[in-house]
Amino acid sequence: MAGLYTQNSSCVKINLKKFFGASPMLVQTSAAVIPFLGSEIQASYKASRVVILPIPYEATTTYRKGTENGPDALLEASIQLEYYDDELEREICKDARIYTHGAIADTRGGQQISAQTMLTDTRDTVSGLIDDGKFVIAIGGEHSITTGLVDAYRQKSHEPFTVVQIDAHGDLRHEYEGSIYNHACVMRRIVDMGLPTLPVAIRSLCQEEADLIKQKSIPVIWARHIAQNPHWIEEAIATIPTERVFITIDLDGIDPASMPGVGTPEPGGLHWYALLTFLRRLFETHQVIGCDVMELAPVVDSVVSQFTAAKLVYKLIGYQTLAQRW
Repeated sequence: MAGLYTQNSSCVKINLKKFFGASPMLVQTSAAVIPFLGSEIQASYKASRVVILPIPYEATTTYRKGTENGPDALLEASIQLEYYDDELEREICKDARIYTHGAIADTRGGQQISAQTMLTDTRDTVSGLIDDGKFVIAIGGEHSITTGLVDAYRQKSHEPFTVVQIDAHGDLRHEYEGSIYNHACVMRRIVDMGLPTLPVAIRSLCQEEADLIKQKSIPVIWARHIAQNPHWIEEAIATIPTERVFITIDLDGIDPASMPGVGTPEPGGLHWYALLTFLRRLFETHQVIGCDVMELAPVVDSVVSQFTAAKLVYKLIGYQTLAQRW
């Protein structure tokens, strides 16, 4: 697989036959991407431990548009990051060996891509990365992408895992605006896969979602409880029923004072150090199999959101580096 994942590749050949009995197809990717942290840090695909996967897909956002521009904005901002992590007291990038994959499911420039095609492309690309032993951090793009990511891990996993969701919204609607693949439905699709979930920092939902949470006994960590309970992190971790977890981060889970550049901002949410403390504990107590960071919609004339998102990705890499003792 290593030869398929090159920065300047114009397409990647994916074999769908093993999934659908269909013929192989070509999945279009962007001609080039900005490497995370810059070209001086970019490792070769073969040598890498961590792969950053940009997915600039947007089709169902319902408030602010622009999530398809999130991956490039994050990658560009990452060049301004310091390599040294003061919390972990290391230059993490040198041990993690980071490779940035070409973009997939790219809707920029008006390209029309169906939800089914996006999910198939995402699942198959991530499946190849899993086969090659890579720790994947996908960057989006709207949150609907996560269904394809999680499905790849579900198909490749022999052991159960929990999806930990950091988000302002429940995202548990069966369908929204005529589509079951709307970004407001992503966690419903994951629940339908039979996977346990842990939603964190939730503060906005509809009656349908509230009813489902009660019906399924989903252990929601509400944002209002986080604000009032200093022990919320250990209580949240104690509810996770599996050793393995996948982390999906919708950036609107962060307080909009720190993260204004999202598709659907919501008052309240996690503050920076509370978020990092929770994530570090999660990596310390569980095996994190993969991550995504979604819904960055850059604000004109501000780099705060993309820089914060880039630093968050670097922190995820750092915590995995520590957990794996790289």
